Amino acid sequence: MRKSFCSLISFLLFSLLACGAASAHWYVAPTGNDANNGSKRKPLKTIAAALQRVNPGDTVFLREGSYGEFVVPTRSGKTGKMITLKSYPGEIAKIDGSDLYVKGWGNALVQVNNIDYMQFENLHICHAHDSENNTDPEGIYITGTSGNITFRGCKVYDIKNDCPLVDAILVLGTDDNTPIRNLLIEKCEIFEIHSGTSEAFTLAGNVVDFTIQDNEVHDVENIGIIIAGGDNLNPKGDISVNYARNGVVRRNKVYRCTHEKSQDYWSQSVSNGGAIGIYLCGNGNTIVEQNEVFECDRGIGLCSESYKLQTKDCIVRDNFVYNNFRTGIYMGAYLGFDGLSTKNCYVVNNTLFNNNLKGGQLDGTNNYLKVNDRDNSSEGEIRLSELCEENVIANNIIYAVSDRDIFIRKYTTSGKNNYIGGNIYFSPTKKNHKWIWDGKEYTDFSAWQAVSGDKTSVFDVDPLLKSTRLQQPDLHLKSSSPAIGTGLIFQGYVRGMFDIDGDKRCDNHRINIGADQ
Repeated sequence: MRKSFCSLISFLLFSLLACGAASAHWYVAPTGNDANNGSKRKPLKTIAAALQRVNPGDTVFLREGSYGEFVVPTRSGKTGKMITLKSYPGEIAKIDGSDLYVKGWGNALVQVNNIDYMQFENLHICHAHDSENNTDPEGIYITGTSGNITFRGCKVYDIKNDCPLVDAILVLGTDDNTPIRNLLIEKCEIFEIHSGTSEAFTLAGNVVDFTIQDNEVHDVENIGIIIAGGDNLNPKGDISVNYARNGVVRRNKVYRCTHEKSQDYWSQSVSNGGAIGIYLCGNGNTIVEQNEVFECDRGIGLCSESYKLQTKDCIVRDNFVYNNFRTGIYMGAYLGFDGLSTKNCYVVNNTLFNNNLKGGQLDGTNNYLKVNDRDNSSEGEIRLSELCEENVIANNIIYAVSDRDIFIRKYTTSGKNNYIGGNIYFSPTKKNHKWIWDGKEYTDFSAWQAVSGDKTSVFDVDPLLKSTRLQQPDLHLKSSSPAIGTGLIFQGYVRGMFDIDGDKRCDNHRINIGADQ
């Protein structure tokens, strides 16, 4: 009997060693003590103490309350054994910067540097304000060679500064050999970000295979989400890999990203009114799909501000873009810019509605208008600026509401080999509608077709949207819509599998025009 008992103990010990130690749960509470063992009954006090104890597969539960500390993980998980930091179920834990001294670059409330296989869930990350000049406060900063990082269900808000730089979330790939990879940001909310000339949510530099989905980004004073090259933030990076790529921005709701949120900063700038909801800038092979973008200065941008990196091989499809102040979709370099621009990108199967609430900034000769004159101008539902090449604009519903509205505006003669076709252009007012191509106005549809090559679109055909109420439109199609089954067929990778609601996109080789199948 004794021999059998000893054999059993030996077997169990061997099994534990062979399988590895079981994953542990650690508990942290504002009323805890770092001398405790981290159990539910005897929690630790600081997140730092818990992160020094974790092993792959462990979970750190934060009990209700505020944690006034910078969160800086030092240990990674591994395949199948993520390290998790999360609020205790049913409670809200806040990473709170109210009493922290924020200075310098990358001084984020959550700093993920060279960390692998870690996830953050249901946390509030908030109240980071700069404490001195030349400071870039951030809510979350992911950098180095980090990979397999997830943020899920988090709220990031009240990140502010008195200087022109701040980010709610900054992801910056700085290593030429190992990119930031397999990044997932989902079901988060980002709001009340006082970002100056920076953005609320930035991915830049050597970043690959990312998914940004099911988030809400709203009430920020500049760009909402930007997927970008790294030649500005990481100027010494290898240009062949120094840009975000191979990712998707999907099913996000992006709204009120506007300079109107911070007249204290932007009112003195001629560029007041240029905040873009979702911005692709000097990046590659990114899909922007199934998003709802409204009440931003500009809706979606495929542009470049770089002499080294084009915005290339990107697809913008199946989005609702409406009630944005300047323009719905913006392509090309800034007017007068002689660097690189937008190439081989697809803008297909989107529904655009009433995207000229406040008029344009530029006159017909590309000079900035005085603020009082802007209501008489328009950037158009779709705007093409400088150097657009080999892009496709097709299968979109372009519904112009205001009397001054422009369906498509191409400002200059630069750029080449762009294809336009299969769109529905409609204006219920039936007056003052127009297109602009190479800086010249056209009110006659046949004349527009002749200069633009747009042979397969239709004009003055009501797409029969479910509701065209200006404040709360429903951009889905009525069952009798002429947009149903009449779109051009593109290769599967261009059109995608699903419409804005996740419904199957193609039916018997027929595809609808617009975002709704």
